[in-house]
Amino acid sequence: MKIPKRIQPLIDEGLVDEVLRQLMSGKEAAVYVVRCGSEIRCAKVYKESDQRSFRQAVQYQEGRKVRNTRRARAMEKRSKFGRNQQEQVWQTAEVDALYRLASVKVRVPQPYGCFDGVLLMELITDDEGQVAPRLSDVSMSVEKALQDHAVVMGYVMQMLSAGIVHGDLSEFNVLVDDSGPVIIDLPQAVDATANNHAQWMLERDVTNITDYYARFAPELAGKPFAKEIWARYEGGELNPEVPLTGQFEESSETADVDAVLKEIKEAWEEEQERLRRAEETY
Repeated sequence: MKIPKRIQPLIDEGLVDEVLRQLMSGKEAAVYVVRCGSEIRCAKVYKESDQRSFRQAVQYQEGRKVRNTRRARAMEKRSKFGRNQQEQVWQTAEVDALYRLASVKVRVPQPYGCFDGVLLMELITDDEGQVAPRLSDVSMSVEKALQDHAVVMGYVMQMLSAGIVHGDLSEFNVLVDDSGPVIIDLPQAVDATANNHAQWMLERDVTNITDYYARFAPELAGKPFAKEIWARYEGGELNPEVPLTGQFEESSETADVDAVLKEIKEAWEEEQERLRRAEETY
C-alpha cells in the first residue's frame, strides 16, 4: 500500500520496514499494521489538531506538567511554537501513560516509542495471529461478563493508584485477546490529582464499561462502582486486590453552610487585623 507521509521518516530511519495495511481511523489518529524486522507491530499516526474531532482537549490537558518554562509560556500564549509544543505534549501523553500502566500490571499494548507524531506499539492479536477484536464486537456469557468486568474494574483501580484516569474508556477502547481485556487509546489520560475533571471522567469511564457488560450480566446495571472506587481513593483505601462490592452509601450529613461562612468571615477579619497592625508598625 501507499506509505503514509508521517510514517515515511520511520522507514527512512530503519524503524519500520513495511506498511502492511490500515487497521482503523479514529477521531484522533489512524492506525496501521507495520512490519519491523521480523515483528508485526502497529503504528498510530496522530492527526493534526485541526483534523481531530476530539473537541474537549482543554479539559484533558489540565494538570499536564511542562518542565521547560519557555515551552510552558509559549503554550499559554498559544503562539505557533506553543501550539506545536502542545501537540507534542498531547502525543507523548499516551506513550508516557502506557509505560506507567505497564509498570503497575495494567494490560496495555507495549510501547516502542513515539517519533514525530507516530507511536509504535505492540499489535494485540489472538492465538491465531489475527488482530484482537474490540470489546464492542464481543458477545459473552453471564459468567464471562462478570469475570471480565471485575478485571477491567481492577485495571481502573490500578490506573487510579498510579494517578491516572483513562478519560475516554468504553467498549470501543478495550481489546479482548485470548487472555482477556486490554486497555487501549490513552492520549487523553489525565492526572487524577491535578485535573479538576478527574472524578467525573472516572465516573463516566466506569459507567460506560459497566453498562456494556450489563448487557450480558444484568445484575451489574445501576451499581455505583464509580462512587465506590472514588470513595476508596479519597479515603486512602484504594487496593486493586480488594474486589468491589457494588455498594455505596451517600453520606447523610449535610454541609453546615452557615458555619463555613462564619469561618471564612473570621479568617477574613483576622487577615484584615494583621494587615492593619503591619501598617501601624511601619
